[in-house]
Amino acid sequence: MQLEQDLDALNMTRFHYRLITVAGLGTLFDSLDVGIISFVLAALIGAWHLSNVMVGVVASISLVGMAIGAALAGTVADRLGRRKIFMLTLAIYSIATGLSAAALAVWMLVLFRFIVGIGLGGELPVTSTMVTEFLPRKDRGRGIVLLESFWAVGWLIAALVSYLLIPRYGWRMGFLFGMLPALYILYLRRHIPESPRFLLRTGRVQEAQRVMSVVAGHEVAATMHVPVKARTKGSVLDLFRHGQSSKTIMLWILWMGMNFAYYGMFLWLPSVLVTHGYSLVDSLKYTLIVTIVQLPGYLSAGFLVDRLGRKPVLVFYILMSAVSAYLFGHAHGVEQVLIFGSMLSFFNLGAWGVTYAYTVEQYPTMNRGTGAGWAMGIGRIGGIIGPTIVGVLLAMKLGLVSIFGVFAAALFIAALTVMILGKETKGKSLEIVNAPEG
Repeated sequence: MQLEQDLDALNMTRFHYRLITVAGLGTLFDSLDVGIISFVLAALIGAWHLSNVMVGVVASISLVGMAIGAALAGTVADRLGRRKIFMLTLAIYSIATGLSAAALAVWMLVLFRFIVGIGLGGELPVTSTMVTEFLPRKDRGRGIVLLESFWAVGWLIAALVSYLLIPRYGWRMGFLFGMLPALYILYLRRHIPESPRFLLRTGRVQEAQRVMSVVAGHEVAATMHVPVKARTKGSVLDLFRHGQSSKTIMLWILWMGMNFAYYGMFLWLPSVLVTHGYSLVDSLKYTLIVTIVQLPGYLSAGFLVDRLGRKPVLVFYILMSAVSAYLFGHAHGVEQVLIFGSMLSFFNLGAWGVTYAYTVEQYPTMNRGTGAGWAMGIGRIGGIIGPTIVGVLLAMKLGLVSIFGVFAAALFIAALTVMILGKETKGKSLEIVNAPEG
């Protein structure tokens, strides 16, 4: 359709950068929340005398909510539109994060963290789907990696807040810090319009034309092609029809492997360091240093993804994450912990940025939210298992070599799956990305 072709052909405008910023700030506070819980757990081990297994439950419960939230939000966004869910999920996350600060017992914290997970899990696929549908074709990969780079900034802020505030003011301050700014981002999102691609696919041509004029920064002529109103009641079964089975299976394995390793490694990192003899303050300081390296990891992947393609960059960064995990498990002394931990942050977060860009490009508009949401939701199963396994392995008195060896293996499997089943999406139209090749 002409408007979609015009959208693909645009250069990045002021609107695109504003959209990435406003959407990215939401991602930042999502990351802030996930990051803070890893530092809160290190403090709660002493304050509430939590066992390793219970720490694993607290770390994992939000991921249960994220699995449910991602699948539901992605599917609903394909029916009702991206913008409504874009707003709703951030509101749920913000309120539940504030309630987490008021938790008086472990069961209350578990309940509120579950609700946080629903909002957080729903926000991520809808945000990446929505931003993708606004971006020009030639800048799509870089734009999504830039969006996801806000995750590294959020984790860095979480590390700073935790290092500076939690030892002095207690763990509740971390949650309060995460709630208030997110409410402001919710206010900013009111001015973001609905995705023009979604509007076109649901027959709302005049609205799409108005949005396109805002994106382009000038009046856009009426399209000559008026689409027939599309079916908006999709199903997860659609992800296994019309030749989409292999890409769906590939994405589900990719997301499970990435989540298993990421949440297992990074949620437990401060606590693992404490368990192995470092003080809480030193553990938070080392984690802060490692976290700083996440941002250049994102930026390097963003630089490469539109030049070399999604698939080769993704496979390389995941494989290097596996190597880094193995080396971190064998680290001895502060110097090696920082070097190998920094390598792990750099490559793993760079891989995450490409994973989001690659995922939302796999499906056409009318089931893009469903496809991305279910991939992220199924992937959270790996995130649920990862932190729990760390707790079990620590309870069994196993060391970092065994723990990080498991994560290295999971990352290797994820890379191998993409290598075998994945197809390149660089430079393809979002509406024909799933068309048979040849």
